[in-house]
Amino acid sequence: MPARRASLKDSLTRVALYALFMTESASPHISQPRIMVLGVQPGTPPFRIMEIDGEVVGFARTVTDVLETAAIYGISVHDLDDPDVVRWVGGDKFTWVHH
Repeated sequence: MPARRASLKDSLTRVALYALFMTESASPHISQPRIMVLGVQPGTPPFRIMEIDGEVVGFARTVTDVLETAAIYGISVHDLDDPDVVRWVGGDKFTWVHH
């Protein structure tokens, strides 16, 4: 089990670094939204890693999970398409399957 945790941690770190470099270089306006939803990870079912305020807070399997987690952290999300509120990496709010 510890080897699996290390592997997951390494994967999360690589995904987060990739997301950081790809989003910053692709956009002249860089906002710092409190919520970041990273790309879809393989699993049964597939999932996306969620960060709030730069810290990994859990996994989301649906857009409802994103909203519920945000609410737990006291964040009201009125527009999931607002890049100043949520940054979707590797897809948008409709992307929940690993390709």
